[in-house]
Amino acid sequence: MTTAPTSAQFSSFAGERLAHIITPRPGEPLDVRSLYMVEASTNPRRCHAPSRTTLWIPADSEVSFETYFNGLPASYWRRWSTLTSVVLRLHLTGSGRVDTYRSKIDGSRIGITGASFIGDVDAAATPVSAPAASAIGPQVTRCADGSSIVEITLDLGPFEDGGWMWFDITADTPVELLEGGWYARTPAPATINYVDPDTGLTQELDNSNKVVIGIPTFNRPDDAVAALKALASDPDVDAVIEAVLMPDQGTKKVIDHPEFAAAAGHFGIGGGVDGATDAAGKPLTTSPDGRFFRFEQGNLGGSGGYSRIMYEARQHTTAPFILYMDDDIAIEPDSILRAVAFARFAKKPMLVGGQMLNLQERSHLHSMGEVIDRSIFMWTSAPHVHYDHDFSKHPLSDRGKFGDKPGTPNSVDLHRRIDVDYNGWWMCMIPRVVAERIGQPLPLFIKWDDAEYGLRAGKAGFPTATWPGIAIWHMAWSDKDDAIDWQAYFHLRNRLIVAALNHEGGAEGIVRSMQKATLKHLMCLEYSTVAIQNEAMKDFLAGPSQLFDILETSLPRIAAIRATYPDAVVLPTAADLPKPSGAPGVPTKDIGGRLAPLKKSIWLAKGVLHSLRPADTSHHDVPQANWAPIEARWFSLSRVDGATVTTADGRGVVYRKRDRDKAKALLDESRALQKEVAARFDDLRAQYRAAHSRLTSLEAWKKVFD
Repeated sequence: MTTAPTSAQFSSFAGERLAHIITPRPGEPLDVRSLYMVEASTNPRRCHAPSRTTLWIPADSEVSFETYFNGLPASYWRRWSTLTSVVLRLHLTGSGRVDTYRSKIDGSRIGITGASFIGDVDAAATPVSAPAASAIGPQVTRCADGSSIVEITLDLGPFEDGGWMWFDITADTPVELLEGGWYARTPAPATINYVDPDTGLTQELDNSNKVVIGIPTFNRPDDAVAALKALASDPDVDAVIEAVLMPDQGTKKVIDHPEFAAAAGHFGIGGGVDGATDAAGKPLTTSPDGRFFRFEQGNLGGSGGYSRIMYEARQHTTAPFILYMDDDIAIEPDSILRAVAFARFAKKPMLVGGQMLNLQERSHLHSMGEVIDRSIFMWTSAPHVHYDHDFSKHPLSDRGKFGDKPGTPNSVDLHRRIDVDYNGWWMCMIPRVVAERIGQPLPLFIKWDDAEYGLRAGKAGFPTATWPGIAIWHMAWSDKDDAIDWQAYFHLRNRLIVAALNHEGGAEGIVRSMQKATLKHLMCLEYSTVAIQNEAMKDFLAGPSQLFDILETSLPRIAAIRATYPDAVVLPTAADLPKPSGAPGVPTKDIGGRLAPLKKSIWLAKGVLHSLRPADTSHHDVPQANWAPIEARWFSLSRVDGATVTTADGRGVVYRKRDRDKAKALLDESRALQKEVAARFDDLRAQYRAAHSRLTSLEAWKKVFD
């Protein structure tokens, strides 16, 4: 007879937790609860979560954890980690049953094994017999207080291409899940051996459970403080943080926020805030043991902020992992622990990124993984990725129904392992050895810095995985105008730079995609976009020597150019303008079906013909229409001379006015520059590649920061 454990012994397990079983925050709506658990429709009442890691389940109820945050993406663990099995450990009160399942690449559900647990205090001193701890299968131990520990070891073998593992709980009596998690049977190694591919020498690397978290911020003190509070809210997360680094690049300083001192003080304020005071004028005391460091610097964009984080982490910290996070996100704190846990069991050092959930529709998975389309060198969703997948309508269990038409939404493809080229820096963890081997981010201000770094890491033998269940909430791209506003300059300039560094072969495909985009922008009366994209090509053609010089000056220069175009000037409301005169016969709704190509060809011909005529300037004072973004398409805007279009965020409108002469001048300039890009691409490729090591060096960035 073995000694029955107490409740406290759940956490004394010798293995290492890979992921906590987590429950919804209090007050979460039903759609968001679907990310954590799925309750049977026959349950007598809803489950209740007393904390983020406990769950009360009513009697005669069934709860499935085949969910985004609580299922285990087994195919990722099989592909990228050293583990061959995992352990599901649950600490439960009451009586019921735990059943485990797995899926295949097509979402097919397969039962694995299960175990009953009985909350019988009288039998507490008699642990249930079980297989040996190393065996695949279930083990149930009754604790002295009448609770049960269910431990099920599961094989990672059948997950080469895809598949999840999960569990369901069936409650005979009221059941409380006191704690649960997915575990490795043994702890992660304290050190790992890394073979330098250049020298062939083996280097022993620290693999401890520590991470540096970097959060650059720009004029978002509320968001920055909220991020600090989120990190401090989970004691387990707090325990693995060696330092929090925050480059503060705006004019609205985070130190002026009334709650900053308390939020940062939780970590102990270290250096980087010399002479700083809180909003009340009280000096912020620093501590030699402080873990929070703030760095004031000019607006160097995301690349400058993240480069500062990597620079300071390499110079002044020892943690083996550096985690990048945007300031304008909401995070599930356990995601940090999951990222660190995976990194410690990885077969080789690699980047692990968080997926993006939609901050405004929080049950939606916005981004699952991205790759570079090498034919045009443009980022795009990885194969089998579904944009903005709604888990409340299509949970992981939604495998579709017989007779569904092709394209009917379901969750089959979410059971695939998605392989990526890079991960966005809304949340991305980079091992220290990667930073030391391949260097700093490029000085790109914003856009493509994360993609370039992922591509660079991949070429150096450090892959990237965008990991399901590791996630942040971020504003969706569809709620931004970044393809046409000031960011369009950085989109194109940096795309060309990264293409020069990574693209093999000619630039014909890239140039053709640019030509198509230019024509579309002109037909949409987005003249400011074409103007700054022309500037982007000029700056690319100028070569790499001036990238650091224009790091801080590009944005004001681009803003000044945009200010001269009406389509870039945001007005408060269309109500301040005269009533629209009307645009009869102009289509505003897209069409599909077999006749769509023919109809769009007719629309295109009419749009081009209208664009060739002189504009009726009376429509520059009285708009013909007020359109929402979903109505403002090329086939509508190309048929009018003046219309307002609401911004993506809904906070204002822009007045787009057709000007044939201006459009022709922009088109001629664009064509000339595109021709030059094609002609000089080989030479520029050599220039940018030769300059790359200098642009990503500590020495070059030190001059910027000093």
